[in-house]
Amino acid sequence: MAELDDTGATVATGAIVATTAEPSRAYAWYAVGVLVLAYAFSFLDRQVLSLLVEPIKRDLGLSDTEISLLQGFSFALFNALGGLPIGRLVDTGRRMTIIPIGIAFWSLATAGCGLVRGFAGLLLCRMAVGVGEASLTPSAYSVIADAVPRKRLGLALGIFSMGVHLGAGLAFVLGGALVASLSTGGGPDWPLVGRLHPWQATFVVVGLPGLLVAAWTATLREPARRGAGPTPLPLREVLAYFRANARSLTALMLCAAFASMTSYGVTAWSPSFLVRTFGWSIAEAGRSYGAIVIVCGMLGVVAGGLAGDRLVARGVRNGRLMVMAAASACALPFTVAAPLMSDPTTALLLMAPATFLGTVTIGTGPAALQEILPNRMRGLGTSLAVLVVNLIGLGLGPTLIALMTDYVIGDETQLRYSLALVPLATLTLSAACGLAALKPYLRSRALLDGFGAGS
Repeated sequence: MAELDDTGATVATGAIVATTAEPSRAYAWYAVGVLVLAYAFSFLDRQVLSLLVEPIKRDLGLSDTEISLLQGFSFALFNALGGLPIGRLVDTGRRMTIIPIGIAFWSLATAGCGLVRGFAGLLLCRMAVGVGEASLTPSAYSVIADAVPRKRLGLALGIFSMGVHLGAGLAFVLGGALVASLSTGGGPDWPLVGRLHPWQATFVVVGLPGLLVAAWTATLREPARRGAGPTPLPLREVLAYFRANARSLTALMLCAAFASMTSYGVTAWSPSFLVRTFGWSIAEAGRSYGAIVIVCGMLGVVAGGLAGDRLVARGVRNGRLMVMAAASACALPFTVAAPLMSDPTTALLLMAPATFLGTVTIGTGPAALQEILPNRMRGLGTSLAVLVVNLIGLGLGPTLIALMTDYVIGDETQLRYSLALVPLATLTLSAACGLAALKPYLRSRALLDGFGAGS
């Protein structure tokens, strides 16, 4: 059985054959736009919990450390465990079937977070969200790498990564508005389930619209695989390629992972920092911090993608790694200083460049990874990167800050010091790993040039 891609080229739906056909430029960017929306909903569902920390702690009697397990580790572990088999499916199957199924699954799981009555149920639902969201990133990276011209790959993946900050920012802005609205009268009564706390109703309202996004992504066409052979590569050959590139892959992934540890940790706890330190309401914290995340975060990922493209176009083959290392180093002073300020205005002003620079790596890292992976290894390779980045970044970032607050500082009102000390270490490590990756990355690009399955 075969189908037509948007160029009119015939593409097998079982074993996808090698072809040089590409989607039209307009359709390729349309597909990127739809995937940005899907990614935004992914992070909207993932990050809305960070705005609901204080009411969840109050109603369920949880500590900062228990909250951090809901924010990070439970999600990250199951996102990672689900990611590897899903990544293999991405390399061997139809990516535009995998994506809508995953979106529908995580959207229902997010809504389910609002129907549970205790920590265990919330933990299980967060695990399910993690499994569902594992489908999007490897599928989308692979699709974009095949649909968009190679010289625009950094820009395309940077634009896709805008979804991270659009979704996270909307989680804070819309989440705060929803909590304020739903708090009237002590919370709404819902058919079948009765009265829900405002934070529970927020999960339901945020989760269900994702089903519409799932339906939209299901209409996208599967792009022909660029540079792919007629059958999937044996897993043995894939693992051998990874071993041959272990130094570059490890350093690249750790650079991104430590930057993500900073980003996830700071993003998870900044609303609570504003509430605890300056007495702000949830709506005030969400509105102000959410605006910074949306504007500065989106600008950062696009700037990172463009800067990487520019350096590579000038012949600097490891230019994307240079951008990643420099961004982490430059983000450090702003990130450390912001929570130590004595007034909220100065703190927010410093959060703006910290967010911009901290997200440059997110816009640059995916393109850097795709440039050293053959087509039929992109799904599994991306899933491996997501595993490392999520386990270290998302799994440990929020929890390290919570552990320092609970057990080192011992006072949750002094969250600001945890928000300064943890990024001091993680951004230093990110910059060091980026520098360590420069030479191995050049060797990996040369190896891919001779691999024959190239980019």
